[in-house]
Amino acid sequence: MTEITHLICEYRSNPLGIDVTAPRFGWQMHTDRQGARQTAYRVLAASTTEQLRLGSGDLWDSGKVESDQSVHVVYQGQPLDSRQRVCWSVTVWDETGAAILSEVAWFELGLLNRTDWQAEWIGAGLSGGPRSTVPAPYLRKSFTVPGEVLSARLYVTALGLYECSINGQPVGDDVFNPGWTDYHKRVQYKVYDVSEQVLQGENVIGAVLGDGWAAGHIGWTHRQQYADRPLLLAQLEVTLIDGSRVTFATDESWKHAFSPILHNDLIMGEAYDARRELAGWDTVHVDDSRWSGVEVFPDPGMAIVATNGPVVRRADELRPIADPRNRSSFDRHRWVFDLGQNMVGRVRFKGTAPAG
Repeated sequence: MTEITHLICEYRSNPLGIDVTAPRFGWQMHTDRQGARQTAYRVLAASTTEQLRLGSGDLWDSGKVESDQSVHVVYQGQPLDSRQRVCWSVTVWDETGAAILSEVAWFELGLLNRTDWQAEWIGAGLSGGPRSTVPAPYLRKSFTVPGEVLSARLYVTALGLYECSINGQPVGDDVFNPGWTDYHKRVQYKVYDVSEQVLQGENVIGAVLGDGWAAGHIGWTHRQQYADRPLLLAQLEVTLIDGSRVTFATDESWKHAFSPILHNDLIMGEAYDARRELAGWDTVHVDDSRWSGVEVFPDPGMAIVATNGPVVRRADELRPIADPRNRSSFDRHRWVFDLGQNMVGRVRFKGTAPAG
């Protein structure tokens, strides 16, 4: 049996939020027959899956191309717009002349133009200094969706690091966004499909901001190489069942409070004070009347580009394989946990102790 598998666009399977308007396709032919090879292909790109199933590519039909090429096949169809989703498939002919049709894949464009961004850069009122830090801010915004939700997309980036949630649930499983670039020149944004998290009626979007590479230490130099504090740029676009779209973006209406994370730095580490926890801070059940307003900052002017590579994800959870070993010295308490393998991660533990 021969199958066409591993359909990729811009090196990813079904990428959400790309900004390449002439994306490159690829696929693999899998068979258990020796000597099998591709002799021709035909790529169809359409605005709906139904169009493809009818054998029609209303956006692009490459026609039958006599070639064994199966990577970097460039889209040459109708011009593409911001937010547009494109469905595509490929038919491959093998050396016997048999045609094999792939399953349907898709890609979705992000925000291609600066004018697509209605959001403003926001942050907390305190910034710290080159050698001093402030707690990581929690940012939140209550919003009301006026009808039944068809789909929802969150477009988000930051100077520093961000982790976003909607109604108390993380929007993704990736961390350390937006990654380190030369923030004077460009910053990368991500797009999340949050259609299942946004509800008709009252909702809350939350974000935790960390210093990251933009505001934290880099190498042996001081903090604030790119920004004096972490800033957030976020835009939630909700499409209702009637086809209308409502947008909720970062602006002066957002609120902030400082979190139990007293300081956070990729080099200097993190301090956490559980006495300052704000339970349910990113849900509709919290009264934020005593939270402070955010500050709105001028657009720094760098290019805002789509994330174009793999991101850091939560991959697994490990438990120690033995009891911790006491390696304390006369002036320092130190315990060593053996996780059974080399790993890069962070610690979760439970404990109780007197306050302070």
